[in-house]
Amino acid sequence: MTDLERTGSDHDDRADEVIAVRRGMFGVRGSGDTSGYGRLVRRVTLPGSTERPYGGYLDDLVDTLEDVLDERSGDTGVGYAQAVEKVVAHRHQLTVFVRREHLPLVARTLRDHADLRFELCLGVSGVHYPQETGRELHAVYPLVSITHNRRIRLEVAIPDSDPYVPSLYRTYPTNDWHERETYDFFGIVFDGHPALTRIEMPDDWHGHPQRKDYPLGGIPVEYKGARVPPPDERRAYT
Repeated sequence: MTDLERTGSDHDDRADEVIAVRRGMFGVRGSGDTSGYGRLVRRVTLPGSTERPYGGYLDDLVDTLEDVLDERSGDTGVGYAQAVEKVVAHRHQLTVFVRREHLPLVARTLRDHADLRFELCLGVSGVHYPQETGRELHAVYPLVSITHNRRIRLEVAIPDSDPYVPSLYRTYPTNDWHERETYDFFGIVFDGHPALTRIEMPDDWHGHPQRKDYPLGGIPVEYKGARVPPPDERRAYT
């Protein structure tokens, strides 16, 4: 059992951000309801900002980050309020949402300060939320403190129309290939990366295959005289 579980503190559902409402089961439109789920209504939500206490060591961690950023704001010009957008404690994990222009500063602070010491970044993952207008693309960084045996996540949300995030290659060099993969699959451009090229798809590939607006692809198939269209032409998945 973790410290957070022992305190019973977790995310408050009342702070959820509703980004879409889905009706039916599979997002199918224009066909008869044969599933029995035609009247199903589901909210698509993202966890909102969490009020303190977060539980366990998480409060001390955020307090330390806030104190260090504010203490150094005279030199950097950036305090905690300018760098951090919100903090979410959800499913026994702490996520600090950082404004993209201040991501390198926050990452270096978490890595270098003796009371934080998040020496290891496990990479970066992309997420695509087409319904979250102005914040469609997210970059998520899981960090681990080997010294203190702690975990935290950094997350940056950016618009699809301006998909640029500062690279953390110089702070965490092992992010090299992870940033290339996230660029390849989601189209997030990591400014300052030494060689931001595709790593899985061919160099001349068009689009980014793990985005939710990317077509499923496939080729038409003939079966006993019937023509079966590609998956993305059969029904709409959302």
